[in-house]
Amino acid sequence: MSLYFAYVMVGLAIAMPVGAITVEMTKQGLKNGFIHGWAVGLGGMTIDITLIILLSTGLASILALPIIQIPMWLIGAVFLLYLGYDSIKNADKDITLSGERVTKSFFSSYKNGLLVAISPGNLVFWVNVFGVVLAKNYANDESHFFIVALGILSGILLHDIGLLSIISITRKALNRNMIKWLTIVSGTLLIGFAGYFIYEFIQNVKLFL
Repeated sequence: MSLYFAYVMVGLAIAMPVGAITVEMTKQGLKNGFIHGWAVGLGGMTIDITLIILLSTGLASILALPIIQIPMWLIGAVFLLYLGYDSIKNADKDITLSGERVTKSFFSSYKNGLLVAISPGNLVFWVNVFGVVLAKNYANDESHFFIVALGILSGILLHDIGLLSIISITRKALNRNMIKWLTIVSGTLLIGFAGYFIYEFIQNVKLFL
């Protein structure tokens, strides 16, 4: 159990820094409430679980190849540009104030989480950084691998629930115009992440060539 709780803390630490997933979760949580923000988080965790399965079967080494990672930076940038542009363009749409009925579909928010999570920033971290931790535990004891993986996923889940609980309380004090401008800020941040991905794509192309 001590191993599990230790990696719950690691999962929390992983989820704490503000990234594209956190920005999208916050945006959906503000516009449509807890469930839609959590749908984004579940989309992200779907990719995380898929990567854990890949790591356990040894297929992650393919994702670590530069020829695979380089186009992923560009693809991730395109996804984030799309989400950022869509956030700004539709900032005043699909806003549901506290107490109102939500019209946006759960799957639409979940899909956004998937799109953000397959960005290379997330994939590179899991494969190149966290993959070492998982691979070591898998080599030592297969049961340890799954305890570590479960601990980290639990930590990420705790972060998501905590963040969205705060957002759910905060949005009760916000009006439609305030949520609109916060959505525009979120869209701008997503475009900023896209710019960073394009920079990484150019740098990796230079190194590869």
